[in-house]
Amino acid sequence: MTLTKRDAEVIWHPYTQQLMARPPLPVIRAEGASLYDEHDRRYIDAVSSWWVTLHGHSHPYIVQRVTEQLKKLDQVIFAGFTHEPAIELAEALLKILPKQQKKVFYTDNGSTAVEVALKMCLQYWYNKGQPRKKVLAFSNGYHGDTFGAMSVSGRSAWTAPFDSFLFEVIFIDTPAAQNLASLKETISSHADDLACFIYEPLVQGSAGMLMCAAEDLDQLLQHCRDEGVLMIQDEVFTGFGRTGKNFAADHLVNKPDVMCFSKGLTGGTMPLGLTTCSTEIYEAFLSEDKMKTLFHGHSFTANPLACTAALASIELLLQDEAQENIRRISSRHQLFLKELIDHPRVASVRQTGTIIAIEWKTESGTSYFSELRNLLYDYFLDKGILMRPLGNVIYILPPYCISNEDLDTIYAEIRKALEIF
Repeated sequence: MTLTKRDAEVIWHPYTQQLMARPPLPVIRAEGASLYDEHDRRYIDAVSSWWVTLHGHSHPYIVQRVTEQLKKLDQVIFAGFTHEPAIELAEALLKILPKQQKKVFYTDNGSTAVEVALKMCLQYWYNKGQPRKKVLAFSNGYHGDTFGAMSVSGRSAWTAPFDSFLFEVIFIDTPAAQNLASLKETISSHADDLACFIYEPLVQGSAGMLMCAAEDLDQLLQHCRDEGVLMIQDEVFTGFGRTGKNFAADHLVNKPDVMCFSKGLTGGTMPLGLTTCSTEIYEAFLSEDKMKTLFHGHSFTANPLACTAALASIELLLQDEAQENIRRISSRHQLFLKELIDHPRVASVRQTGTIIAIEWKTESGTSYFSELRNLLYDYFLDKGILMRPLGNVIYILPPYCISNEDLDTIYAEIRKALEIF
């Protein structure tokens, strides 16, 4: 029996309507920017396997570091215990984050990193005896699929079955010159009851790679600071070089109180999430009253193997080779954007750092459920390219090791697809 048939017997895949979906592609091995199926056919991983793979698959340095760690310590409870990989990773990460970030709380994925951030901010005000019960978020945002993360994500078909279970959130549009004044008014009118503002900085990934200008977001963040609203910057997607700098925060003057990380944190090798916070947030939980404790944890919190992979990935990220690759990909994307900006079949093309998104013109407009999505997905997969369109929006955010030849292949197939669909 083939892997595909065995899969169909026992597996339920994420974000997949199993009755109608194309059979999943069995991947046997991966190296660099390449995936190989059971027939050893090569596919270019143009989306970093759901935005996680930074330096390429099975990177030898990360493999070596994890293998060495596996021989020493694989797992230990993190409540009441600690270990060197967790400490070293926290030290290394805090060194390159905004200086306000002082403490690291480990979890295991992006959604849980967001859950912790929300609980930190809500309980911060509770511990201070000044409970605030409302949260501010962007209307097109996406922060994960657990209930807290869904609550602060934009309401959509994804959340519809659960809307009555989600807590109250005040949603605002992303900032632009024409709406900044009204956004500030909304924030001011609710400031006294706002526990925090959670936002994806510069790029809203799942919304279709929607982008906003750093200067506009900075104005909004400054207003939140002036009004005493805590800020949670969700860098689960944008962190670790995706925006052209190590973090989206590096494009901004105003820095958050809390930050969330996952996806590229381990270079795409294994699950890990973490939430960082300021000293002010942390100290609100220090008390002789045990009820002011942050009661949150996971079985695999700060897993030594995952922490080791993350530390190795950060070391690679800070090397000249990775930084040069980030600049190279960004520059090539910029040239491709200029080529497509006036294309008659393109409604919009946008780019930030290593991320470029092309929005197809369709009669029905922009929609995650556009019929074009499956056509484009099948087209590129048949050409040996893994793309995962967001409706009528396709995007490229490759591993940083991708070659110019592979980028040229992807660009060429996009040009061809624009003539077909």
